Amino acid sequence: MWLRVRLYLLLAAMFAVIYAVIAVLASSMGISGGLFYVLLACAMLFVQYMLGPVIIQYTMGVKYLSQKEAPELHAVVEDLARSADIPKPRVAISEVNIPNAFAFGRGRRDGRVCVTRGLLNLLSRDELRAVLGHEMSHLKNRDVLTITMLSVVPMVLWYIAWSFMFSRRRGQGNTALIGIGAFFMYFITNLLVLYGSRIREYYADRGSIALGNRPDSLASALYKLVYGSARLGKKDLKRIEGCRAFFASDPSRAAAEFRELKALDRDLSGTIDAGELEAIRSRKVRLSAGEKWMEIFSTHPNMLKRIKRLSEIS
Repeated sequence: MWLRVRLYLLLAAMFAVIYAVIAVLASSMGISGGLFYVLLACAMLFVQYMLGPVIIQYTMGVKYLSQKEAPELHAVVEDLARSADIPKPRVAISEVNIPNAFAFGRGRRDGRVCVTRGLLNLLSRDELRAVLGHEMSHLKNRDVLTITMLSVVPMVLWYIAWSFMFSRRRGQGNTALIGIGAFFMYFITNLLVLYGSRIREYYADRGSIALGNRPDSLASALYKLVYGSARLGKKDLKRIEGCRAFFASDPSRAAAEFRELKALDRDLSGTIDAGELEAIRSRKVRLSAGEKWMEIFSTHPNMLKRIKRLSEIS
């Protein structure tokens, strides 16, 4: 419940910021100026909402799978959809080596769940179900729409900052100050969008457990995703740079995260079992200053903290 409250407070704060900025513009330029930026925000939200799935499909080379092509995958997704009480999403695969999964679409009725080839070659059935449960929770909670709404705010502020800082009238009145202020708020709201993204990852982890998956299955799957991504080269990571915010884990941080996580795998089995997950429950997670700063600028929480949270779920 506290995760949900924080997300609602974040949404309220973000739109309070954009309202305040537009109010300042309206008072300095007249009502037409304020109305223009309101319409701009609505237009950006609509375009991003409509074109987002198309862009993701093209970038990731998504191929939709029929029931005959992937009967086991369809069975798992159908079972999870029934448990989540949402329409069954379309099932797809992306032929990339990075082991991961992601959900996208315009809403529950337009949901799509995609796994990568690297994921199918790495996880056990229980681990796969746990990761897919995480992605189904994103669809159930309408996280794609939430992050789309949040990300429009810094986009509008960037446009305002650019327009005023490089306006022909920048020497007149407070034009330059408005531009600088908008740029500062653009930076702050970008950090808030990242914070919102990290909240939704924690919430989706809990959602996967609520759908009947064991915490150790999800913890083990996340550990394997980190290990699998850490082994890959920069060429593989570069291909998915623009879509990593949608993934169950952030591949770009895999190498550093693996160094943190490998100590949890006490029997060196390549998995995190229930006993190993239980062992971290009483352990205090300590992050260095560098790791804390890295998390602030990341779409996903620190993986050690995520697994610690999973250990606290009964």
